[in-house]
Amino acid sequence: MAQPSTSQRLHEQLSQMIAAAQPGGRLPSEPALAAMLKVSRATLREAMRTFETQGLIRRQQGSGTYVNHPPSVLDSGLEALESLDSLARRHGLSVTMGHLTVELRAPSAGERELFSLLPEEQVTHITRVMLTEKRPIAYLIDILPAHILGPDDLSAGFDGSILNLLLGRSGLQLSTSFTEIQAVNASSPVAYALGIQRGVGLLHFAANLYSLAGEVIDRSYSYFLPGFFRFHVVRRVENSPVRKT
Repeated sequence: MAQPSTSQRLHEQLSQMIAAAQPGGRLPSEPALAAMLKVSRATLREAMRTFETQGLIRRQQGSGTYVNHPPSVLDSGLEALESLDSLARRHGLSVTMGHLTVELRAPSAGERELFSLLPEEQVTHITRVMLTEKRPIAYLIDILPAHILGPDDLSAGFDGSILNLLLGRSGLQLSTSFTEIQAVNASSPVAYALGIQRGVGLLHFAANLYSLAGEVIDRSYSYFLPGFFRFHVVRRVENSPVRKT
């Protein structure tokens, strides 16, 4: 009978340790854990990253590694655009907004071209962290022309959803969203915002939201912890035979 590999053995040992720990409990330090499991710190760190992306543990720089509750997964199709808040409500979950920053600034050359802005026009740059059960699950960035949405439009009741805010604006008709989806490693700013280690794998959406007139009115960047999200697409089969009745 084949013996389990070092990585398999390590994964099983960590799984048992995490399952036995109380939610919110802290695991031993990295050096202590590596010595206990007889592996290098580099090997341990790589294995821990797998559990972190699943939402089972949370590593905080300078503090330690903590065990989470089993995460509730938000499962959604990508055929229709909806806000994170709307998605969570369909799953019976509560999503709240954490740290929010709003900046009125001059656009970059690329943004000026994307939004067809005049030289004197500015953009509103909005970043926020979205939480469930006080745990960060997504980091969202939106950049919009200031005449579409300005800092004063983000009232005290803003819940983090730019889409819901735009849908409630009279005279503004939204059409489609073109979204690029890829897996990325968390950069230092994103990792800091989500309270994770730099380099952890994330789901990344980069999207342009179009008005009915064909103008880009929002450029967004969304970073999702994959342990909390499951996205799917329903695809039509090309050249399928026509069913006769």
